[in-house]
Amino acid sequence: MESLIAKLEQERTLSREELKAVLSSDTACLHERAFAVTTRVFGSAVYARGLIEFTNICRNDCYYCGIRRSNSQIPRYRMSVDEILAICSDGYARGFRTFVLQGGEGECVERLCEIVTRIKADFPDCAVTLSVGELSRGCLKRLKAAGTDRYLLRQETVVERLYSAIHPPQMSLGSRLSCLRDLKELGFQTGCGFMIGVPGQTLDDIVEDLLFVKAFDPEMVGIGPFLPHAQTPFADSPAGDLRLTLNAVSITRLMKPSVLLPATTAVESLAANGRQSAILAGANVIMPNLTTAALREKYQLYDGKAFATLEEISRQMSEIGREIVMTRGDYKERLP
Repeated sequence: MESLIAKLEQERTLSREELKAVLSSDTACLHERAFAVTTRVFGSAVYARGLIEFTNICRNDCYYCGIRRSNSQIPRYRMSVDEILAICSDGYARGFRTFVLQGGEGECVERLCEIVTRIKADFPDCAVTLSVGELSRGCLKRLKAAGTDRYLLRQETVVERLYSAIHPPQMSLGSRLSCLRDLKELGFQTGCGFMIGVPGQTLDDIVEDLLFVKAFDPEMVGIGPFLPHAQTPFADSPAGDLRLTLNAVSITRLMKPSVLLPATTAVESLAANGRQSAILAGANVIMPNLTTAALREKYQLYDGKAFATLEEISRQMSEIGREIVMTRGDYKERLP
């Protein structure tokens, strides 16, 4: 196994069967090599992004998601532009220089442009990331012109069978992937991502997502475990596996040494010290939640969502020899 991991680090790819073997391995070597590569590329830096969950209203009815349209048991909200700016102002005073605006799909593009324009006007040295689902190429052009720097759009899975199993018929994998291609072509720093443990998922399916990441060449990749929510059709499904999730993080780091790779909230929600484990497996980004407590309780994509303050996360990072960096932390190709 160590020879395969060394080969992955050197060649940055493996065959499907080799990737499956590494993915299912239970050796500390994989995480150690990924952590060493992260250290070589980024030093001890872990980039902090301020997460703002500005609306839980969503037009979609994804079968795994707690804010799905048909969930009538959660009160819906949409922050005003001024409320968003107030959170940014507080975050800016605390040192944040990247704000990630995350919300359900279907937000009016005019309002999104206003939000981005006002953030960039008030905080011109900050990066703005949007995570608001699929939009047309024309809408994305407008958001780019408004000043949006980055865009996160997780495909969740590139396996048609699985995508159809966890989404309603109105959604299509082809549309998702087309939007990702538009984002890259329009010059956004683009993030994709996938879940580990989707009901019915196999090791071969995860390998397909890893190979997609390699081919698509994104600037950011979000990898997290599936976690069930009580008001979804998958309420009784088991959570994704921590080891598989961390192995996927490590493989992604070895395939793409300079990618921005978050230690997701879902990993911390799955296991105590999950965030530290993800960093030790090769992640290098954290996203402290700046959303007010009252609204944060209404933005539950899955049950048992973890929360930690920046101070708590900083302590966690210090314990493993990492340092929180509050700069924009833009993607830069650091290695040939």
